[in-house]
Amino acid sequence: MTSENVAKPRLSRAARRRQLLDVAWQLMQAGGSDGLTLARVGEAAGVSKPVVYDHFTTRHGLLAALYDDFDRRQTERMEAAMRAAPMLLQQKAEVLAAGYVDCVMTEGREIPELLSALSTSPELASVKRHYQLDFIARCQRWFSPFSGEKGIAEAGMWGLLGAADAIAGAVVHGDIRQAEGQQTLTAIILALITDSRAA
Repeated sequence: MTSENVAKPRLSRAARRRQLLDVAWQLMQAGGSDGLTLARVGEAAGVSKPVVYDHFTTRHGLLAALYDDFDRRQTERMEAAMRAAPMLLQQKAEVLAAGYVDCVMTEGREIPELLSALSTSPELASVKRHYQLDFIARCQRWFSPFSGEKGIAEAGMWGLLGAADAIAGAVVHGDIRQAEGQQTLTAIILALITDSRAA
């Protein structure tokens, strides 16, 4: 029997989804999000278009799944790093700043572009907001021992998130050095918590 006659093993649904996401990331790296379609993902993965539609339904669904994939990896890395950091404000702030920038750097230029793509429709904007609120809640928990009785103000947390995204994006695009970005983000975190103590 030749190798051509041997049927390829069928992937489980979870394994197929993982394969399609990996292919979508490769396409994003090669050409950005503008040309990312379900048809192109299917073609690159060697599967029929209905298979891709079955997993993601729409292009918006694919973009949301990519961001979910990124966010889960980012959350796992951040949680592990924050648990391992000494219970000292300076160290916790440095770990968060380094972790945020490192996560975006690890994923590459496609993350700032993906974040931008998530703002192109109300459906995707709501997906992005869900993950933003989750990140804010985690930061509140991580820094609650240092932030006083009232905790960090909501407005300050949104400011921190915006700064973190902007700084990480600038590092990825080579506008600022990674160390400089991390130091600046650390300073913003420390200032925010100092203000929360004084409030």
